[in-house]
Amino acid sequence: MGHRALVAYERTDGQYTLHYSHWGAANLKLKRRISAESPFGGDDTDSKWAKQLLAELADGLEADAVDGYLAGEDRPSTVVEPKPRATGLTLDEIVADHLDYLHHEAFFVVSTTFEVTAYRTLWFGLQYDSETVEQGETVGNGALATVRWYDGEPVGDGHLQGQFAALKDVVGDMLDKGVFTPSTARQYLKRKLAERVGDRQELLIPTGESPFEKASLNHS
Repeated sequence: MGHRALVAYERTDGQYTLHYSHWGAANLKLKRRISAESPFGGDDTDSKWAKQLLAELADGLEADAVDGYLAGEDRPSTVVEPKPRATGLTLDEIVADHLDYLHHEAFFVVSTTFEVTAYRTLWFGLQYDSETVEQGETVGNGALATVRWYDGEPVGDGHLQGQFAALKDVVGDMLDKGVFTPSTARQYLKRKLAERVGDRQELLIPTGESPFEKASLNHS
C-alpha cells in the first residue's frame, strides 16, 4: 500500500503547491531527504531540472503546465511526485479539504528556504473502534502532530500513534455504551490528545475556519 504523504511547498506569494509521495511517510523520511539540492527527495544531488521546476511553481506555474515542462526529460526518480496535485492553496485549505487523515500517513510543509516540518496524521474516525459508528469522514477529520527529533531521527512517533489508537479504542467503547454522543466523543478525543501531545509538540486540528485550531495543554 505504500506510506502515502502529502507535501506542501511554499510559494513566493505565501500560498502552496501540493504534491503527493507514495513512500514519503515511512519513518517520516522526507524530513531528511528534501533539501535545496534535492527538492523532491531524490538521490540526484545536482537536480537542476527539479530546482528550476520548483522555482517556477513557487512563482505561480500552474499544474496543467507541468506536463509540457517535463516532457522529454531524462529524470531520475524522486520520492515526491514533481507534478503537483494542486497549486495556489492555503495551508488551511490543504488540511481541511485535501488531506485524507486515514490514507495519508504524514504531511510535510516545506518553506521557501527548505525548512521542512513533518506532521504525523491522526484520524478521528471511529468506525473501526465502535460498533455503532458505520462510517467516518476521512478528509479534514483528524489532527496533525509534530514529533520530536534527535540526531536526525523521529523520537516517540510510534509511541504517540500507539497512545492515540488506545485512546480511540476507549472512546469507541464509551460511544457504544451511550456515555458519549458523536459530538462529545470528538471533543473528548481532541482534549485528551492535546494533553498527551503536550507543549513540546505542535498539534493542529482543522476546524473549517481560518486559521485552523492549535491545540495544547493550555488551549484545546
